[in-house]
Amino acid sequence: MVPTGTGKVAVEAFESFYSREYRKVVALAYALSGSRIGAEDLAQEAFIAAHQRWDHVGEYENPGAWVRRVVANMAISAFRRKKAERKAIERLANQTRFTLPELEPEDQHFWALVRELPGRQTQAITLFYLEDRSVLEIAEILGCSEATAKVHLFRGRQALAARLGLEAPDES
Repeated sequence: MVPTGTGKVAVEAFESFYSREYRKVVALAYALSGSRIGAEDLAQEAFIAAHQRWDHVGEYENPGAWVRRVVANMAISAFRRKKAERKAIERLANQTRFTLPELEPEDQHFWALVRELPGRQTQAITLFYLEDRSVLEIAEILGCSEATAKVHLFRGRQALAARLGLEAPDES
């Protein structure tokens, strides 16, 4: 609020308010959130809310208090949301814990050779042999045509056969 000399009080320009209060509000948000990036986001959101309502907020005796209250409320909401997300992730992690099977040394060697293949060949071979997927399913997963999936699978088999010293498979 700015005195006009006529006994009335003019609403301060938002830009002036923003320039004066921004650093202090970011500092408050940082203290509440513990994150510099999060603090800047909180402050920006609060100032956006103030700007959208500036006709009313600008008339308050202390618009800075309103922005700080918004930041404080948003920080609490963000904290609660992160806490709920963390609990949900922990709950899911506890439900899906499993142990990977131990691979025999010859299996480890085979899968190491598979991982050395070009990316799509590795993916096609793994989906086919590990997950027992059809060529059509492999194509859908890889986002390619069935013919392209067949080519990846065929070339991967050929490369593996050569590396293992086996006879190369037929194209069928």
